[in-house]
Amino acid sequence: MNEKLYYNAADIAAMLGISMGKSYKILREMNSELSSKGFLTIAGKIPVAYFKEKWYGAAKEVSV
Repeated sequence: MNEKLYYNAADIAAMLGISMGKSYKILREMNSELSSKGFLTIAGKIPVAYFKEKWYGAAKEVSV
């Protein structure tokens, strides 16, 4: 199993070229959206599939 199931703040910061603080803010917002839809969330992590669904554009893939 080489594929990641979840991205963390470091992954998001690397993909988007942003600070860790901003990546944590994005994580909190996305986890809040998932939580309001009734999904269980993990603090500091976001499912890869959900991130790809929500984030359009130039996110570079993170190597495993």
